[in-house]
Amino acid sequence: MHPMLNTAVKAARAAGKVINYGSQNLDRLTVHSKRENDYVSEIDHKAEQAIVEILRDAYPGHAILAEETGESGAADAEFQWIIDPLDGTTNFLHGFPQYAVSIALMYRGQLDQAVIYDPVRNDLYTASRGRGAFLNERRIRVSKRDKLQDALIGTGFPFRDFSHLDAYTAMFRELLPKTSGLRRPGSAALDLAWLAAGHTDGFFEIGLSPWDIAAGCLLVLEAGGLVSDFAGEENYLRSGNVVAGNPKVFVQLLRTIQPHVTAELRG
Repeated sequence: MHPMLNTAVKAARAAGKVINYGSQNLDRLTVHSKRENDYVSEIDHKAEQAIVEILRDAYPGHAILAEETGESGAADAEFQWIIDPLDGTTNFLHGFPQYAVSIALMYRGQLDQAVIYDPVRNDLYTASRGRGAFLNERRIRVSKRDKLQDALIGTGFPFRDFSHLDAYTAMFRELLPKTSGLRRPGSAALDLAWLAAGHTDGFFEIGLSPWDIAAGCLLVLEAGGLVSDFAGEENYLRSGNVVAGNPKVFVQLLRTIQPHVTAELRG
């Protein structure tokens, strides 16, 4: 395993310990609302602290972009870690067992290493650029289903920003009769990890943040899948609009939602 990936795994597992402890004491947690429908708990902060301490200790010269503490380190650093200490906070706070730790490393602006850790199932997803994707050290590949009609598609409903609700609803409505089903488990990081492992065949969502999807997108790519923004370009980390899938389903999924993509979402 790549030494930087090894460090990220150590950090993800440390965060997982914090999260599992918190899940036993949900009634005692301090929770704040960042924005409408967007919550942060003391567990998010403690998990992020655990990750950042391990990464800083190992690589003091690296920059960090983390959900709760924002950007730190040199703006021109070659390496940048992108961290979501607890993706699926709302699920976590309800005791709904679907959430994960997501850690990605960018090298010179390219996704290079990825870890997604599911502390509920003790599942560890890892990927290194050019080296493939793994679940608990076993190689994973995207599914082989080749028809959208047979595909199970993951998604996420708009929950913070409802300005694109009409476009999203139109996509959803179009896809329902043309797929085997749509699923919304509530953690984009795990949605992408599951796609990489072949549990779903495609995924799309509007308005995500880099820390939600950075690690998951590398997992999908290294598992043989495709990822793009709504214009079919590689601008998904900046725009936050993502379409992903195994190569066959990806093309059909993108084609099906594109008529409903507004000019604003195309960027």
